[in-house]
Amino acid sequence: MNNGLFGIGAKTDMWGRRRSTKEIKREVLAQNRRRGREGEEVAKMQLALQGYETERTGRGSDLRARRRDFTGRVIESKLIEVKTGNAKLSALQKKTKPRVMRVRTLF
Repeated sequence: MNNGLFGIGAKTDMWGRRRSTKEIKREVLAQNRRRGREGEEVAKMQLALQGYETERTGRGSDLRARRRDFTGRVIESKLIEVKTGNAKLSALQKKTKPRVMRVRTLF
């Protein structure tokens, strides 16, 4: 995975010094975490436009989406797992079976 001449996956820096594989993996993981957070924000905005209120959950899914009626009672509640790119579900996510929402990020 090479992002440009001296991108994230480049084995050398712009001065020609060799980069360790540990450093490269650390940067790729940081980029994946950033993409995941961006995807969650996009999903929150999409759900808000559909009339849901969202809150973060701890394990097994990313969000809990709730829709309320005019009196304030919850009429629909569902777990949402946001995935970007070709990310797979973990074992815990397969067990809890949240609704998977695929999101494309801008970058």
